[in-house]
Amino acid sequence: MATELRLDDHAIEPIPAADRDSTGAQQMWIWAGANIAPINWALGALGIILKLGIWDVIAVIVLGNLVGCALFAAFTVMGHKTGVNQMVLSRAAFGRRGAYLPAALVFLMTLGWIGVNTYFPVKISMGILGQFGVPDTAAPNLIVMTIIMALQIGIGTYGFYAIRTFEKYTVPATVVIMVLISVAAWTQPGVVNWNLVSPLAPGERYAMMTLLTAAIGVGWGISWVTWASDYSRFVRTTESSAAVFWYSFAGMYLPVVWLGVLGATIASVTNDADPAKMVSAVFGGPMAVLVLALVLHGPIATNILNVYSASLALLSMGLRVPRIALALIVGAAGYLVTFYFVFAPNFAQAFDHWMIGLIMWLSPFAGVVLADFYIRRKGVVNVAELYKSPETSAYGDVNWAGLIAFFAGLFAGWLFQNGLLPAFKGPIAVHFLGGADLSWLVGTLVAGGLYLVLSRKPAVVVATATS
Repeated sequence: MATELRLDDHAIEPIPAADRDSTGAQQMWIWAGANIAPINWALGALGIILKLGIWDVIAVIVLGNLVGCALFAAFTVMGHKTGVNQMVLSRAAFGRRGAYLPAALVFLMTLGWIGVNTYFPVKISMGILGQFGVPDTAAPNLIVMTIIMALQIGIGTYGFYAIRTFEKYTVPATVVIMVLISVAAWTQPGVVNWNLVSPLAPGERYAMMTLLTAAIGVGWGISWVTWASDYSRFVRTTESSAAVFWYSFAGMYLPVVWLGVLGATIASVTNDADPAKMVSAVFGGPMAVLVLALVLHGPIATNILNVYSASLALLSMGLRVPRIALALIVGAAGYLVTFYFVFAPNFAQAFDHWMIGLIMWLSPFAGVVLADFYIRRKGVVNVAELYKSPETSAYGDVNWAGLIAFFAGLFAGWLFQNGLLPAFKGPIAVHFLGGADLSWLVGTLVAGGLYLVLSRKPAVVVATATS
């Protein structure tokens, strides 16, 4: 146990082979733990709130995540092949300092995720505590939020080994709780309306399904790609890339789909995405205690990754500050961001806007990096060159091909986007596609394709793929 809980003293340097002792199965526990979270209940409920039928939402969750989780798993293979974290790996596509842009975006995005993920357990906890006479006022909210944030910051700051151990010993128990609450929800009369159909016209229904596919189907997997390699870089070199891919895919896909469907089925009657109301409407008494255990575990299991990866993103921008100090700073900033979501007047709408905004830039980022790693470099990079100075690195200071392709994909994705805010309504989606949202697909393909066109000179010749 002492070995499992040792302090992680690695920063963004390549993980030496001697320290790469993780397995594919352990990766599965990490990603499963991060996704057995109440946020996925709300993801499923969101489609019901936006007037889709129950089977429409289930189709979006099941099919959309096949694509999104596969894209995510492809990124975990990059870390396994190189022993390098995701934002340093992006230097191959964007240049030594050109990669500072996605690293900065990752840092800001992660602060938002810390706030989003902490919102759910706070609100669900208050809903459950309300059954025992605790009022849903500011003081109890702040106390619960502070306790949860302290645990998240502590584990995330301690690093990879503590994260791996936390997931290893807690995920099996949460799976058992998931089974119990799913059976409780799906067997109680009046909890699920399996016959709920969409009141929308056929064209509006199709457009809303594509919007939800972008936001909570494909979009969910894409939202994890920027720190996929931060954890797979610890997987032992003897593990196959296929094993890393499939374990990572399963670790994300199964809990996301399971909980998303659970949220959609409960919302089919409650018609509310507020997790506290969803829980209080279905679960009471002893079952509420089990739900509380699950919802307290979920955000901690997710946000310990956010605290850790945000500090790596800052280090990837050239900051010369100890990782532990940065992790503490990230945690403090995330605590402040949490206030916005906990006290926001309309969380469901704020969350949808948040997810759509993420997909706008994550899709072109994924397109550029996937094209660079798998097509241009055939899965092989010169690790040493990633860490050389901007003036001497073979990957250059700023790779304008990568940045131009990124912004072109960003613009192209916006043209095909149909978000809920006027600023997120692209003219092609609105006027030529009947409101269908194909932003994630267009953004990814345009950015990746243009990058390959602009990157005509040969890729860097390498002697070895790992360090």
